Amino acid sequence: MHELSIATAIVEQAGEIARADGAGDVSSVTVRVGELAGVVPDALHFAFEVARDGTSLASARLVVEQVTAVAWCGGCAQEFAVGMPPFFWCPACDQPSQDLRSGRELEITAVEAVP
Repeated sequence: MHELSIATAIVEQAGEIARADGAGDVSSVTVRVGELAGVVPDALHFAFEVARDGTSLASARLVVEQVTAVAWCGGCAQEFAVGMPPFFWCPACDQPSQDLRSGRELEITAVEAVP
């Protein structure tokens, strides 16, 4: 379950961000997770609860924003969702695409501290 190592990294980075801002305990962490990032949101939530124990994020909640995988078709100049499992053929012109625009994200977008 690699989500535990990801959750541990999120806890460490969010704690560093909070300390750099002069904050104490963290109330929530928001992360963006792409559809193709290979992360199972439910497993990440569970792992986050384990990883946060005994840290400044002990009572923090994890907010996961899922990002749809989207590709760009240069042939017809359109974006399209690739789905899961991914299918990189444009539904409009039936040509393959090699330009993935979103869906591999795994990033912290917000850290909120306890007032």
